[in-house]
Formats: sequence, structure tokens, C-alpha cells
Amino acid sequence: MGLPKQHRLKDRLDFQAVYERGKAYRGRYLVLKVLSVPPPIWQGKPPLPLPTLIGIAVGKKVSKKAVRRNRIKRQIRAILQPLLPRLSPGLKLIVIVKPSGNQCEYEHFLRELKELLLGAKVLHGH
Repeated sequence: MGLPKQHRLKDRLDFQAVYERGKAYRGRYLVLKVLSVPPPIWQGKPPLPLPTLIGIAVGKKVSKKAVRRNRIKRQIRAILQPLLPRLSPGLKLIVIVKPSGNQCEYEHFLRELKELLLGAKVLHGH
């Protein structure tokens, strides 16, 4: 199951902004880039907080086979799905898989992604 539409980071310019201005948190298999989005200016009633947008990047250096890259993306989406309610609102996140992540299993991704989210202080209720 994928991420809900309101939580998907899809625009190329958004990816570029996170890559350029986002803060990086590095692990053995993953890199987490985090960019905080300023809240909108409101008149009258306060606006709802912006949802956290998440993108996943798996390059060809990880695996030449698209099947393997897509499997890694599905695993990361499955890890992020239950964590969405605990993520801080108004962030743009990109999870980048390093070439060493090719042989990585689900449990390693799960452990490392939780550690990176805690290190970035974007995960509540830990």
C-alpha cells in the first residue's frame, strides 16, 4: 500500500528545494533530507497545518534492476505508513537509499529509518 496522496512529494521543484536547502541525516543505508515549510499566513480563523510530504529516491547505483529498486521503495513506504500520524506537520522529507542498501532487509530499513526520524526530531511519541 502506498502513501496517501496528501503525503506524497511529487513535484520536481519540491525535490530540488529539499535537496538544496534540506538538512541531511545520514545512516549506514539511508539518508534523510528534511526541509521545514513555514506555516501559511492566515487571516481570520487559523489554517490547518500542512501535511508532511515524503519522497523516496532510489538511484541506479543501488541496483540496475527496476524490480529491485521498486521493491525497496515499497518497503520504505510500508515502514512510513504507520509512522505518518506521529510525524510533525509542515515538513518535506526525502528518504534516499545508499548503494549499500541494495542487500539490506526490511528490518534494517525499519530500524535505521526510525533512528533517523528520531535524530531529526520529526517523530513524536517515541
